[in-house]
Amino acid sequence: MGKTIDAIRREVNKVVVGQEKMIDGLIIGLICDGHILLEGVPGLAKTTTVNALSKALGLSFKRVQFTPDLLPSDIIGAEIYDPKNNAFRIKKGPVFTNLLLADEINRAPAKVQSALLEVMQERQVTIGDESFRIDPPFLVMATQNPVEQEGAYNLPEAQLDRFMMKLVIGYNTPEEELEIARRVANDALGSIETVASGDDIASIKEAVKQVHIDEEVEKYIVDLVFATRKPKEHGLESVEKWIMYGASPRASIDLYKASRAQAYLRGKDFVTPVDIAYVAKEVLRHRIIMSYEAEAEEISSDVVIDKVLATVPIP
Repeated sequence: MGKTIDAIRREVNKVVVGQEKMIDGLIIGLICDGHILLEGVPGLAKTTTVNALSKALGLSFKRVQFTPDLLPSDIIGAEIYDPKNNAFRIKKGPVFTNLLLADEINRAPAKVQSALLEVMQERQVTIGDESFRIDPPFLVMATQNPVEQEGAYNLPEAQLDRFMMKLVIGYNTPEEELEIARRVANDALGSIETVASGDDIASIKEAVKQVHIDEEVEKYIVDLVFATRKPKEHGLESVEKWIMYGASPRASIDLYKASRAQAYLRGKDFVTPVDIAYVAKEVLRHRIIMSYEAEAEEISSDVVIDKVLATVPIP
């Protein structure tokens, strides 16, 4: 199965230079039935990456550009009157796919975001009186612009909690950017071949469940999450004033699943604290609600997570 993962990475790297964390994050989301939130400025190959991944896996892919005038029916579909048959018929929306790219999700109104929420959580859509299941695998990759940008808004905490991981994507290195410029200028982007399938993803999911996680390591995961809720009890008095609410129970579930998947991606059959630390920021950063004091001091949740990782005893 490790060869399958390597083959998927190799195909995606034909059109995406660098951004290994983003590629691995999407693969982890797929094999853990999680959804991924990506934050970064425009032009960092977010759309290209998810499109390349869908081609490498032979899966269907759709993209929705979120705008302030978008309606829930634009995403999930609607009942449409057919005058020929004098009856209503169901027109399914773009959520009926394997990989859905929700571009600039934080520009959309709350009604649209809540419609997407049902699909993400329940993996089903209600149109009129009927409910429709979404065929697996199903991954929502939502992108959001930094909130400082024009017309962008914070997502509600309840919706953020539905995302397994939040990846913050930065610019490429100068060497990588030069490689991108060369490839694009010379039309040297490779064509993506299908190297795996939905069945392969299902097999990998089963293999990940066999990755061993020791009882002490399991306890370490829960300790990390509880340290964000009750920092004083874990020797983190200095960060207590920065946290309004700690990470939710979903954080423990997703950290458990993501660390097993990360160990699998590294070719290991057991989880180590290194695997947990590698995915901890991505799983926790959007689930810790920072206080006004932290915002005033420009302290991010990443700072809190660094302190938690440095303080909670490693098994």
